[in-house]
Amino acid sequence: MANDNTTHWADILKRRLANSTSKGKRSEDEKKAEETELFTKYYSEWKVGGNKDSSYKNIPRFYYRLPAEDEVLLQKLREESRAVFLQRKSRELLDNEELQNLWFLLDKHQVPPMSGEEAMISYEAYLKVGEKAGPKCKQFFTARVYGKLLHSDPYGRISIMQFFNYVMRKVWLHQTRIGLSLYDVAGQGYLRESDLENYILELIPTLPQLDGLEKSFYSFYVCTAVRKFFFFLDPLRTGKIKIQDILACSFLDDLLELRDEELSKESQESNWFSAPSALRVYGQYLNLDKDHNGMLSKEELSRYGTATLTSVFLDRVYQECLTYDGEMDYKTYLDFVLALENRKEPAALQYIFKLLDMEDQGYLNVFSLNYFFRAIQEQMKIHGQEVVSFQDVKDEIFDMVKPKDPYKITLQDLVNSCQGDTVTSILIDLNGFWTYENREVLVANDNDSNSALDLDDP
Repeated sequence: MANDNTTHWADILKRRLANSTSKGKRSEDEKKAEETELFTKYYSEWKVGGNKDSSYKNIPRFYYRLPAEDEVLLQKLREESRAVFLQRKSRELLDNEELQNLWFLLDKHQVPPMSGEEAMISYEAYLKVGEKAGPKCKQFFTARVYGKLLHSDPYGRISIMQFFNYVMRKVWLHQTRIGLSLYDVAGQGYLRESDLENYILELIPTLPQLDGLEKSFYSFYVCTAVRKFFFFLDPLRTGKIKIQDILACSFLDDLLELRDEELSKESQESNWFSAPSALRVYGQYLNLDKDHNGMLSKEELSRYGTATLTSVFLDRVYQECLTYDGEMDYKTYLDFVLALENRKEPAALQYIFKLLDMEDQGYLNVFSLNYFFRAIQEQMKIHGQEVVSFQDVKDEIFDMVKPKDPYKITLQDLVNSCQGDTVTSILIDLNGFWTYENREVLVANDNDSNSALDLDDP
């Protein structure tokens, strides 16, 4: 019986093998015919709908073409619909009266004991306030918001003031976003240079700290303010900035800080958008422009700051930056100033790195460093200083940066090292190199001065 079964399975396997072998010996014409048949079958099913799910017939529209320039009616319709949408969003925000009512409710439901001088509120009381505050406040009274503001209170409470500041900040962000969106002509969530210029120009009358500016200076002020936004927020120079990026950075806070009528002199001097700062930058530009043609030549720019920038570096500035008949306009000058005054920032390092990377290789090698440092050595000779060996400086630079590749320094290496400002100063500015070279003496002098002041105190 066992032998019969074995024979039976052997016959089946032989037949299967024979069939598979015969199929494998099909001619090319037979294969193509089968392929055509299958394609025709499945294509016909697809064309008439086949067994598709009914939801396939209702795919929602996900692309809306922007109106062309000659489609005036469509453009007007788009503008009006966006204006209505923004007005509706604005009405959803808390007004001053509603914010005062919220503060009153929070204060009424505070839960003792106080934490220092801070009034606190428990989660149960927090939910009660949320129910009484009205529908506009509903988004703020969630477990997630409470959890964000919960720190180390032993009773599991949050600070009423911190929560109220959180609400105020959210309302301000939404108000500002709506305000910026009104200038978004394209309606795509970004502002072009002209859009931001219009926004700042119309903002000037609302900033008391700018009351002293003459109207003839407005255009220069607007240009000065706008350049900071575009220098830092548009590193690829696309000519537009996302509104989200404007809201996320601190520049808008600095600009709107000028609403404070009692802003200190120190705060004004450190704020790029203040009147003293804008007048300082524009005044420097006019002082450098010796021939009064409204542009700066390389020779005129060489007197910038302490007049110790190397000629090799200035050559690279005029090779890479936008110039008109070999001279620099005010807008290009602003980029130059922003880069040199903010050398710790990645955007500024990117600007300077591009100038140092002469062959556009994406890195600095020993040849690049030597090329720029030679100009520093020449200036040291002119000023009668002892020339420092390039080998020593090169080793110090590589030790500071610690690049991934021991023979190449990339922009990312400079940023990661947090020494980019020092390295660039060593290579482009004699005064910067002198400060680095004598850093220990300068620190000792500062310590001596502080000690003397301490002794003078009664």
